[in-house]
Amino acid sequence: MDCEKLNTELSQLPLLQYEFFKPEELIFSEHVRYICQTECPMYNTTWACPPAVGSVEDCKRKCLSFPKALLITTITEIEDIANMEQALATRPQHEAITHQVETLLREQNCETYVLSTEACAICPQCAYPNAPCRHPDRMYPCVESHGIIVTDLAEKYGIDFLAGPNLVTWFSILFFREM
Repeated sequence: MDCEKLNTELSQLPLLQYEFFKPEELIFSEHVRYICQTECPMYNTTWACPPAVGSVEDCKRKCLSFPKALLITTITEIEDIANMEQALATRPQHEAITHQVETLLREQNCETYVLSTEACAICPQCAYPNAPCRHPDRMYPCVESHGIIVTDLAEKYGIDFLAGPNLVTWFSILFFREM
């Protein structure tokens, strides 16, 4: 893998910050999954969310099967941080950048497993649970669906996830291995 080329390409994207790290640094928690189950309306409605992604232990095993990971963040300013609809409207731009980063890794001959934001929004209606995912190559499960405490990782690398009063910070984690 050409790390210098990858860093150059990453630096040209509108990323707030990116950090390479070892998957063993992640903290997985059943509590994060419990929050998904009890507070998120997407629970049990999509292939990108629990329980479809598997148990936290299954998710941890999959993530730790990759030797390397890359945390990326983007930031967007909105008029009113309390307006969830406005905040969520900025998500597609982050997903597009996540896809660009995955493409860069694949161009470096890497196998990837990507976690991103919220639930997948590719299809107007997810095929879950009656049929397989229509776009498994583009569907990124949610970071939190895997029980990952992303705030711990952000703090470890000095990423201010509460960057300002009307700023939305989005996170993705790309696990990869050279083939």
